[in-house]
Amino acid sequence: MSIAKKQMNAAPYAEAAAADMVTSRSFWADARGRFLKNRMAVVSVLMLVLLVLFAIFGHTIARWSYEEIDWTILGKVKTEGGPTLANGHFFGVDELGRDLYARVVQGSRTSLLVGFVAGTASVLLGSVIGASAGYFGGRFDQLVMGAYTIWISIPYIIFFVVWKAFFGRSLTQMILVIVLVNWTAGLLIVRGQVMMLKNREFVDAARMLGMSDFTIIFKHLMPNILWVIVIYTSIVIPEIIMMESLVSFLGVGIQEPNTSWGALISEGARTMTFGTLWQLAFPAAFFVVAQVSLYYIGDGLRDALDPKDR
Repeated sequence: MSIAKKQMNAAPYAEAAAADMVTSRSFWADARGRFLKNRMAVVSVLMLVLLVLFAIFGHTIARWSYEEIDWTILGKVKTEGGPTLANGHFFGVDELGRDLYARVVQGSRTSLLVGFVAGTASVLLGSVIGASAGYFGGRFDQLVMGAYTIWISIPYIIFFVVWKAFFGRSLTQMILVIVLVNWTAGLLIVRGQVMMLKNREFVDAARMLGMSDFTIIFKHLMPNILWVIVIYTSIVIPEIIMMESLVSFLGVGIQEPNTSWGALISEGARTMTFGTLWQLAFPAAFFVVAQVSLYYIGDGLRDALDPKDR
């Protein structure tokens, strides 16, 4: 018994016990454990990783570029343009004789890049504006909420049409216009969280120490609502991919020779009555897998990070 007491009173044992207690109380460590218990969310992460790897490295095994035309098949796409390993067209060719595999790789790269970059930037912009409105209140809050109400009442497709007419349809322009259209992403939920936290004791203590308002917002309030921002970002990214695919499907998105899932689905839908179903099936399959994976990841993050479910 005395030996056991000596071991328990020893400094290494105490330090190990303290470290274990801190780890067990960590919000993010607990959230990670809860997320890993969600099998569908973990499988979805693996599927999304595979999609990202396909978008980044898929071109290394492609025998054709995404804009190169196979003149030997052009005019015979219906009979000889299907998926085959013999001529290197793993997913077949499109109506213009271009390799569909290479175009799906390019489309995956475009859609995922737009979704993650524009989605994250939109939520960060909306969160900063929402946090500022919730913290300062008054006329600034009324101005922000008035702008929010007006903005969400305008169909976003109008902005894409006008932007295309004046600035073109490059990838950079697409990301920029999507961020501008979705500047309200996360605004309301972050504003509400900040309004609940801004009168708490730790905020009053920061004011008494002479910290500026923006220091309090970014150093004390934003870290406390980071879990909300993470959850909302996981929800917005698939919505952004859906938006980009929709505008590309309607012809006001990514411009040729570049492509995206939406543009490929649009091309496949136009030719499906001719019997070339592979032109629609492959890009649609990648789009569906990405959307389902992202939604399950978002659902897993919500279950893992929401304090109400702990």
